Amino acid sequence: MSTATAMRWASCLSERTDLDAALAECRARIAGRLGDAPPDVLFVFATPHFQPQYERLAGRLQEAFAPRRLFGGSALGLVGDGRELEDAGGLSVTAARLPGVELSTFHVTQELLPNEDASPRAWEQLAGADPRTEPDFVLLVDPFTLRADELVRGLDFAFPRASKVGGLVSGARQRGQNVLFIDGHVERAGAIGLVLRGAARLDPLVAQGCRPIGAPLRVTQCKDNSLQAVDGRKPLEVVAALFEAAGERDRQLIRSALFLGLIGDPFKNEPPQAGDFLIRNILGMDPQQGALVVGALLREGQTVQFHVRDAQAADEDLQAVLRRYASALLNEGRGQALAAPPAGALLFSCLGRGRHMYGHADHDTGAFKRHLGDVPLAGFFCNGEIGPVGGTTYVHGFTSCFGVFRAKSEPLAAPPPPPPAAPEA
Repeated sequence: MSTATAMRWASCLSERTDLDAALAECRARIAGRLGDAPPDVLFVFATPHFQPQYERLAGRLQEAFAPRRLFGGSALGLVGDGRELEDAGGLSVTAARLPGVELSTFHVTQELLPNEDASPRAWEQLAGADPRTEPDFVLLVDPFTLRADELVRGLDFAFPRASKVGGLVSGARQRGQNVLFIDGHVERAGAIGLVLRGAARLDPLVAQGCRPIGAPLRVTQCKDNSLQAVDGRKPLEVVAALFEAAGERDRQLIRSALFLGLIGDPFKNEPPQAGDFLIRNILGMDPQQGALVVGALLREGQTVQFHVRDAQAADEDLQAVLRRYASALLNEGRGQALAAPPAGALLFSCLGRGRHMYGHADHDTGAFKRHLGDVPLAGFFCNGEIGPVGGTTYVHGFTSCFGVFRAKSEPLAAPPPPPPAAPEA
């Protein structure tokens, strides 16, 4: 049996807030799909309804499923069994069998993060991984106690080719109330990582929920995060021209939901596509100078474009990202390899999305299913999402970041040799 067919996932989303009842439901549902053999990894996300029992929950899950690795955290909203649960209590449990995959975990606190002058070796030791083994990472961070941007910058430095996806756990109002589940116990500070090596690959997809307006522009003057000129014009003049040319819907969005998209790759010459821009907030303006203050450091020569965000823009962006990925799967290998289909996936979605943005539940999970099929999908609603744009990993807001797990593509079998030619009479 190939790895592609042996990799199996099963997910359950229980809306029960009684611990024993929720565990029993998840155990029965997953056993019915995967059998009783221990899974390689168990992903667990629990709402604050279980806050008094978080430690007991971790231990009971370890006893009930006996996974090689247990990984998860607290969450204000859940994703499980391909659907979303918001504004209610529940438990999301997902089991995965990953043959040929080596799994390890790590926990780190802010005090133990290597400093900016540290060598890649310090980050390799923190993660317990060697870049030569081509690892991928799932990351969960408590936003009260660790700077997620410092963590992802360091891991990018040491593991530039690795995929990194994840989220900032949610559900707490103060330090110490969030939890991170790792291998049968609970951590209340820092970050945890799941490291994968071997036969599985982790494909990251990032939908930032914005739609571009106007045309791409070149930064011609800037200082730190102050945008002072684009294509030789003052940014506020460009925004005013966009407003005059826009319809009523876009005028409302320019007033209330205007963002700047940045291309991080200075060597990119192709026209920008969905997912190429890193979306950052516009923090303020200087009317006298015609400048804008942006939530990112800028550099001259960088390509930027203004964006707007609303439910329709978020839907259009998500559909484009998923459509692009589905098309890439169909084209993978170009006759030299068989593209392995997705076996399971994790979704890290902003708390501002879901029914609060779209007016109904299951929007992003439904779109994923339409484009990629009935793939087991789990995750949670985050205080910030982790995923790459342009080859660099960032912490985002109002984003849906997917991590799609599948087997590494298998080479096509060599065709049989042609039969020998019949001898001439």
